[in-house]
Amino acid sequence: MDAAQLTAIATARADELPGSARENPFGPEWDVYKVRGRVFLLAPVDGTGRVTLKSHPEDAIALRESFADIVPGYHMNKKHWITLVAGGGSLEEELVRELVTESYLLVVEKLPKAQRPVDPQLFGRPAP
Repeated sequence: MDAAQLTAIATARADELPGSARENPFGPEWDVYKVRGRVFLLAPVDGTGRVTLKSHPEDAIALRESFADIVPGYHMNKKHWITLVAGGGSLEEELVRELVTESYLLVVEKLPKAQRPVDPQLFGRPAP
């Protein structure tokens, strides 16, 4: 997966999520995706193909150990954030989409219930 593909897949998934909004609080160089004002995805628009996402600390460790293209969060808390980088060949579209969704849900579950656009326990799971 090249830089353009990684960024396109991640941002397309972020755009699909309920309540997601793209902003540029750091200037036009960074697309920042938020849900109810809280960040869940950062992507520079410089063509490097870096996508930074929130991750559960234990998952972040396992992901970094399992995938060469997943590194500690770029300019973020290394315990709670990961960065996906393009070009190493270990990322697939479904994994990127899943990681974006998980980042979103981590943020949503911390919101007050009245502000949650979805139930983080049920979103994306098949109906019983």
